[in-house]
Formats: sequence, C-alpha cells, structure tokens
Amino acid sequence: MRTDPPSGLLVALRAYETALATDDLDALDRLFAPGPDTLRGDATGLLVGHDEIAAFRGTRGGAPARRLVEVHVRTLDDDHALVLAVTEPLGGGRGQQTQLWERGPAGWVVAAAHVHAPAPAFDARVWRVLADPLIVGAADGPLARRTVAVKDMFAVAGQRVGAGNPTWLAGASVEPRHAAAVDRLLAAGADVRGVARTDELAYSLAGTNAHSGAAPNPRAPGRVPGGSSSGSAAAVALGQADVGLGTDTGGSIRVPASYQGLHGIRTTHGAVPTTGLVPLAPTFDTVGWLTRDADLLAAVGDVLLPPDTAPPGGSPRLVVSRALLAHADADVAARVAAFAEHAGATRTDRWDDVDLAGWAEVFRVRQGWEAWHAHGAWVRAHPGALGADVAGRFAAASAIDDEAGAAAAVRRETIRDRLLDLVGDDVLVLPAASSVAPRPEPGALDAVRTATLRLTCIAGLGGLPAVTLPTPLGPRPSAEAPHDVAGFPGVGVRAAPPVGVCLVAAPGRDRALLALARVLTVGA
Repeated sequence: MRTDPPSGLLVALRAYETALATDDLDALDRLFAPGPDTLRGDATGLLVGHDEIAAFRGTRGGAPARRLVEVHVRTLDDDHALVLAVTEPLGGGRGQQTQLWERGPAGWVVAAAHVHAPAPAFDARVWRVLADPLIVGAADGPLARRTVAVKDMFAVAGQRVGAGNPTWLAGASVEPRHAAAVDRLLAAGADVRGVARTDELAYSLAGTNAHSGAAPNPRAPGRVPGGSSSGSAAAVALGQADVGLGTDTGGSIRVPASYQGLHGIRTTHGAVPTTGLVPLAPTFDTVGWLTRDADLLAAVGDVLLPPDTAPPGGSPRLVVSRALLAHADADVAARVAAFAEHAGATRTDRWDDVDLAGWAEVFRVRQGWEAWHAHGAWVRAHPGALGADVAGRFAAASAIDDEAGAAAAVRRETIRDRLLDLVGDDVLVLPAASSVAPRPEPGALDAVRTATLRLTCIAGLGGLPAVTLPTPLGPRPSAEAPHDVAGFPGVGVRAAPPVGVCLVAAPGRDRALLALARVLTVGA
C-alpha cells in the first residue's frame, strides 16, 4: 500500500469538494460511481445504490460549508485508493470522511463513503427543548429512570407549548402544570428528557415540518420519519429516549411507528385523559406512545391505561382481509400478509364490501370541521404563519360548513356501529400505513397521505385501540449477494425499509392488545 496518490485522484477530490460547496448535484452525481452497489453512510444510516444517494442529496438542501484540514491517501493499486480527510465546518467543530475511490471509464469516482460530522449539542429537527433531564420523575416506580420525549402538543410545567409552529410558540404562555399523561409518567418514575418536534398543530402524517425540517429516520435514511409524532418517534428510534409520548388523530402514532420500525399504540378514544393537550380534532384525538420493544410499550400502558372495559374472553382470533390489504402497496401487503399467516390469522371476507374511500372522506370532513373550529380563528389572525402543506389543509377545512360537518358526524356514528359489528371480538390485522416511508417529495407525500388515511380511518372513526408492531425485516439482496450464513447477513445484503403491522380491537381492549403484541413479538 502506497501513500502517494495515483494520477488524477487529487483533481477529482478537489472537484468533489467544489461540487459539495456549491451544491452542484449534477457534478456530485458524476463523481459517485453508478449502479446499485455504491455506498454512503453517516450517523443517520446507510444509503445503498447511486439512485438512493442521489435522491437523498437532492432533498437535503446542500451540505454545511467546510474546509479540508488534512487529507491522507492510501493507494491500493493504480485504480483504487482510500482517502481519509479531516474536515472543519465553518460553523465549528471537526468531522471526518472516509472514501474509497476507483478509476472508472469516465475518471475517478467514489465507490463508498462514510461521513462523520461534528455531533450537535442537540438535533433541532428532533428536539425543541432538551436537557439531562428536563424534568426528574419520582425516585422510584415502574418506569424509574426511563426517559420520555414529549410531543410538543402536551403541557410541560415551566415550558411553553409550541405546537410545531414558531408563531404559536411566541404567543404561548408558560404552562403552570403538566398535562395529565406527562404527570402520570413522572409519578411512575420516568424522566422527561425534553420536548420533541411535531408537525404544525399535529395536522400531518409526514413529519416534514416547514420550520424545523424533517427529523431523521434512522431505519430508512433519506425518507420521511412520519408525523405528526415525528420528533417523539425519531428520539426513540435514535436511542435518545426510551418512550415517545405522542398523539394519534388520523395515524400520528401508527405511521411513524411503521416508517421507523417501532412499537406504538393509539389508545381507545377517551381511555387516557387529554387534559393539557392542544387539540386538533377533539372527537378523534387520542394519547399514544412509541417504544423500541413490546415489553416497555405494555409497561407504559400499565401506568397510563385504565383496566380494560371490554368483557374478558379467551384467546382472541386474529383475522386478515384481502380487501383491506389491497389498499396498501404490494410490498407492504405481502409483508403484512406473511406476518398474519405466521401469527395464525384467519382470512375473512366480511370487509369486502366496505367503501374505505368513502369512510376516509367522512373522516376528512369531520376532522377538518373540528380542526377549523379549534384553530380557525388563530389561522386567520396569523396569515403566512403555517407551512404550505398544513396551510392547505386548513384552507380546505375552512370551506367545510356546519351542515357538512354535522352530516359527517351523523355518518360517522353509522360507520362506528358497522365497525363494532365487523371487529366484534376479533383482532383485525392490517397495514399500519399504505407504503414504506416515502421520500420527501410533495406530490408523493400527498398521494401517500390519501392512501394511508383509508387504512387509518378505521380506528379513527370507531374510536378503536390500535397497536403497531414492526414486521420482521425482509432482506433485499444485491445481484451477486451470497447467502446468509448462521444468521449473519452476507456481504451486499441489506434490509428493506420497515413495514408496520397494525392490530385493531374493540374499544376498551387496549391492555389485551398490548399483551397480544408481546406474544406476537416473541414468536416473530
């Protein structure tokens, strides 16, 4: 191994730094090796393939300005070299990058890269307020020294509620007391680590806040984290908190849990008090939480949930509907179907004639009517304060008159009666979201939101509890990948983005669902 660089390498390295500094996407694309085997990794995850790397680069808005302070080359042969560089961001700190360069037909290109950036004091995409901890819980209890990321819709004593919007935060008063759910967690010994980011007024499923940016998704780098409990979910997925306290109105626990491979629960409507919570649509809003495992998910339930109100029964029957699976992308449907089969679910045709698109429209209208009545006056008084996506939803909500809102409420009650009959004593198995986490492209996000609401409106309209579990990861091998050996992933084998499976039961069966989730996780 030589230390002298092969001809042309340093010219290519300078071209790379120039392209990075100017956010020249075309040049950066040319300087990364084409094909499915190119690698780029950093603290948020690994990107595999030139297309994934290019898609990530196209949405990040450029890299922080920096300079190279050291460059070390180890030449492997005339056509391959390892480059290690120490970088100094102009904003402070030091980082490193390691690149494997290879000489291709068009010149030198990066075949693999790992970037180590200076660690921030805290990631402002994940947290609005962070401490170590922010609030200390009781000295002992069932959740002693567990850490909680609190969605910025809950009151935390001594803090203001920001609701995902800087204008809202600026006008907010300091909260004199904790929200009911926060108070119970503290009494059980948990510590509040901080206040986590949310989508504006919780009116989103993507996690792409126009002001604070999208939180990272460590399980699917370059893809959205899912919202609106996005910060709480990312904090848990990144290992920065044990529990993510959030809300679920239209899927804001279920979607980020699915996108990030987490466990999550949307509780029966009214089971956990919403005192101290900024509302979105009060007759749909529920308290929920996310964890990295089913045991802790249940332990939090022991603290926050009342006893199950539904009559106890035997082992619940799991059912799965092909008609419902058809509302998800093929890869998601296949993963959920495989999970259902492994869990012993029975196929049912009882859902075949359900008009999910019509149900989702009832949900959209009633939710919009309630959201406008909750926040319409504030929205009108602060023009331009909301990001384009959430502003568009409030604009549509403002057009829903009282007659349409009342008609949707009546229709919801009819749908709820039908749902209670359809679910019965069974546990329904369905996709938690219609797709894997999409990339942050506005057109794609709108389409995914519409498709996902057709699935999530089932629990929303019925006020039903819903637990989300990650399905076992499916390998997505490259063309020449060897077979796995003794459970160790072979070179070139990578995991597909996470897919969540949702378990839905009758109202008041939250604890039974959590117990079932523990059994199914052990058996996975």
